[in-house]
Amino acid sequence: MSIPRDGLPEHAAGTADEDAPFTLFGQWLAEASASELNDPNAMAIATTGADGLPDVRMVLLKHHDSRGFVFFTNTASAKGRELAENMQASGVLHWKSLRRQVRFRGPAEFVTPDESDAYFASRARDSRIGAWASRQSGPLAARKLLEDAVAAQAKRFEGREVPRPEHWTGYRVRPVYLEFWSDRPFRLHDRVVFTRMSPQGPWEQGRLYP
Repeated sequence: MSIPRDGLPEHAAGTADEDAPFTLFGQWLAEASASELNDPNAMAIATTGADGLPDVRMVLLKHHDSRGFVFFTNTASAKGRELAENMQASGVLHWKSLRRQVRFRGPAEFVTPDESDAYFASRARDSRIGAWASRQSGPLAARKLLEDAVAAQAKRFEGREVPRPEHWTGYRVRPVYLEFWSDRPFRLHDRVVFTRMSPQGPWEQGRLYP
């Protein structure tokens, strides 16, 4: 099989290995980490609540493996409330320096409490205090109210560890669709896709017209 410089197979059709798309994603993310100026793990996450309107925002990809893509947030936030109503999401990572992007979509699930605890403990102390102080996505009448809440939580936890709030957790999107897009001259871009019927199913690999 011929492998171009971006790692995409020259001929992409048929059944793919279980880890194939995640291995390729890991290669692309590693290359982006060496070339992007800021946040190579930044990704847009789209969710849909009961009103049926899609909602999208930027978050940070904090972990990925063959199970899917993980981000963390407040369950009372807009995305947390929408996921409570519809545990499905889609995402995209775009790396301008490499002229590449990866799209994915699939059902979402909570990560384990141990996973959430471990990542929360790795955050800066002020970020952990902020997770307690912020009523994420709620109305804020004045910036000073947030600053006062941060000060109050800092005093509350003075001299001791800041535990993870119950409302702060992680979500794993388990893709059933993964698309690798690579820029080509004259807008004849490369689009290689991996699809499966469920997160437990086998991958089928194919290619799309640009």
